[in-house]
Amino acid sequence: MKTHEIGVIMNGVTGRMGTNQHLLRSVAAIVKQGGIRVGDGEVILPRPVLVGRSENKLRELAARSDVGARYTTNLDEALADEANQVYFDAQLTNLRAPAVTRAIEAGKHVYCEKPTGVSTDEAYELYLLAKKAGVKHGVVQDKLFLPGLMKLKLLMDSGFFGEVLSVRGEFGYWVFQGFDQVPPQRPSWNYRKEDGGGVIIDMLCHWRYVLDNLFAPVKAVSCLGATHVRERVDENGTPYACTADDSAYATFELEKGIVAHFNSSWCVRVRRDDLLTLQVDGTRGSAVAGLRNCVIQPYGATPRPVWNPDIDSPIDFNVDWMTMPTNQVFDNGFKVEWEMFLRHVVLDEPFAYDLRAGAKGVQLAEKGLESWEKRCWVDIPELPV
Repeated sequence: MKTHEIGVIMNGVTGRMGTNQHLLRSVAAIVKQGGIRVGDGEVILPRPVLVGRSENKLRELAARSDVGARYTTNLDEALADEANQVYFDAQLTNLRAPAVTRAIEAGKHVYCEKPTGVSTDEAYELYLLAKKAGVKHGVVQDKLFLPGLMKLKLLMDSGFFGEVLSVRGEFGYWVFQGFDQVPPQRPSWNYRKEDGGGVIIDMLCHWRYVLDNLFAPVKAVSCLGATHVRERVDENGTPYACTADDSAYATFELEKGIVAHFNSSWCVRVRRDDLLTLQVDGTRGSAVAGLRNCVIQPYGATPRPVWNPDIDSPIDFNVDWMTMPTNQVFDNGFKVEWEMFLRHVVLDEPFAYDLRAGAKGVQLAEKGLESWEKRCWVDIPELPV
């Protein structure tokens, strides 16, 4: 058995996403399955090194992951170890670019969460640094690997929609403020602009890669943000003023004449099939996808409603949709992309979701904020390769 052992520095994994999605459900899961099989008798085996500020939290997390993970509070020490070839960052956004820069300068391949910077310039500079250094680099674009969106991609590739006309996305749920003894489901920094919070910078980064990869490149954006809830309670039970936007209402102009609109909110009560739904309408059919499932309505099965508000509708509009079958096994989307990136590092297989793609996400968020401030449409220029 030939084993490619690769040390993976994981910085910021004591947070919710870092712990659950990246360590436990991705890297630790890969180790426990015996690595990534890349051929007969050949595997890639990640060896995680956990980095953070609290030694106690790191020790507990290393034990919990149960894969022999090392840990340290000294990032420079981890970067100096030649056995550690990959640096991963899941810290707060305003800490990411400086740490990623240090990793690139240390010659490490880089994989990181988004947003990759607090501005387009900062995020794009990371891409230029990694390109100049000759290190491999990638950005988490997890929603592309959700079963529901992968089914949408299959429909797109098969020509099911005919000419795509529009895309409508609804994302969000009610995040409790922390009053009335009901704990909030998200960390308090999400609602403080000074700490890098805000739904626009968070979610428009996602919508950029979803739209670019599934439908067509984004050409322009019109966005309205809002801070609907003005006060929340932090992790220590102390009330604080919310300074970041908690809702965003954005319209995107795509190439090919496609119009997309996404509502993103942490102040909405869910009455839809999932926390995220995407409806795609085309000349030959429509589809609605959630996180895992997807329903379709082809042209020949489309009902013919007639507007008459004086009587109950004779059509049950939920009936005339067909559920797409699940014809393949879907693994955790974060884990799938981790495996793709590690194969990219070791085997030089293609990996499209690089730091330039990350900068494009930050760019759309930044242009969305500009649109909100100026109350106008804003064009999205192409970032140089």
